[in-house]
Amino acid sequence: MPHELERFKQLLLALGRDRGDALAVEGANERFTYKQLLAEVWLRAKALSAQPPGVLALALDNGPELLFWDLAALVSERACVIVPTFFSTAQVRHCIEQCGARLVLCQPSWQGVFSQLGFVPQEAFWTRDLAAPVVLPEGTAKVTYTSGSTGTPKGVCLGADAMLRVAHELELASRPTEPQRYLAVLPLGVLLENLGVYAALMAGASVLLYPQAQLGMGGASQADFKRLLGAIALSGAQSLILVPQLLMGLVTAIERGLMRVGPLRFVAVGGARVSPGLLARAEAIGLPVFEGYGLSECASVVALNRPGAMRRGSVGRPLPHVQVRIADDGEVLVSGSVLLGYLGELPTSSASAWWATGDLGYFDDDGYLYLNGRKKHQFITSFGRNVNPEWVEAELTQSGVIAQAFVHGEGLARNLALLWPLDPAATDEAIEQAVQRSNATLPDYARVHAWRRLPGPLTPGEGTLTANGRPRREAILQRYHTLLSEILL
Repeated sequence: MPHELERFKQLLLALGRDRGDALAVEGANERFTYKQLLAEVWLRAKALSAQPPGVLALALDNGPELLFWDLAALVSERACVIVPTFFSTAQVRHCIEQCGARLVLCQPSWQGVFSQLGFVPQEAFWTRDLAAPVVLPEGTAKVTYTSGSTGTPKGVCLGADAMLRVAHELELASRPTEPQRYLAVLPLGVLLENLGVYAALMAGASVLLYPQAQLGMGGASQADFKRLLGAIALSGAQSLILVPQLLMGLVTAIERGLMRVGPLRFVAVGGARVSPGLLARAEAIGLPVFEGYGLSECASVVALNRPGAMRRGSVGRPLPHVQVRIADDGEVLVSGSVLLGYLGELPTSSASAWWATGDLGYFDDDGYLYLNGRKKHQFITSFGRNVNPEWVEAELTQSGVIAQAFVHGEGLARNLALLWPLDPAATDEAIEQAVQRSNATLPDYARVHAWRRLPGPLTPGEGTLTANGRPRREAILQRYHTLLSEILL
């Protein structure tokens, strides 16, 4: 058994013994103590052990049931995939077929899809037989699907040690603030949230795991902010993980007096670039925000700001279990908890190999890592200037007016932007003022010279956003080619 997994099992057993009556997980209508959590997990682990070998797929909404089965698969060493609830039907089919799942637990709305894939209900599971089982890299504990830059997600195979080591480091990072109520905002199909829950359990905290609709979440990045902010306030959450767009909504609401910082002690943010201006706003209102950086291929988190070791604008220092260096061309390279392999591809050669992240960055003299966007996303204007659009988009979207931005300028004399406001009723004048305020912080070659309002928000469902809210650039260029052409006229 992997070392970190054994340590995690022993920790859960100790919590059940020493803090058995403490609240472990709370759902929409149910509450479970640590003693009850252990009983539920071990009961499901026993049920899994009676089933033929094969991947377990969980297509369930956030809640105690999803957590229990996920933990049961982990402790019984059965490979598991949590299907993101925001995936399209085609993406779900791709995931299930690619990973070769033989057991499925799903919510009623997905039963028709799994029936079409050859699954039949049998006791607690939907099951199917496979003529030729899919071979996973040895030691695979979880298959997590990257958001990627296209509509077809890639299956990343991770070992238990890699994931649990990251969760352990997250728990250590938040320990000085002693958060005891952790609210899971993102779906557990997002690896960062999955590991955030593990970290909270390691701390002996209470995990608040409510259905996504109850939080106002409509996917990985779309949110009903009024409902989400109400849920954060009413839950008494002391810690949570957000993507930048959700952080912007929280900061704006506190600034406008719509809610208080309250008991929040540790708010981690990642998934995309965060504007230093937004971090400054958070600091000004007393919101304890800690920016981090990672990717699925490196078990989610590579670097993190933390209490006592924080530098605004950076993504923090690398966590102790990884090594990070910068290549000659500025690309960030990581060694340590890297993936075992992609599904359908040859396994990675060695855990000690340097993983090319595709991100550009640099270190300051104190070892804090700074990012300059994606290597492949840079465009060159007709004046020969290199621009990373993510830098410009971060300034635009974290102004408090613009929710989504897509910037394009390859080979052009002017940089163009497609924008969607935080408030759909916002006037073009209000958007223009926000653009000009952002432009004032940028050098002339990076400024937005012309823009158009999008007809609707970018979404993972239509293929224009990745799972964690990043623009799918080629898909946007194709979908909105006409609108971009009109700007040039």
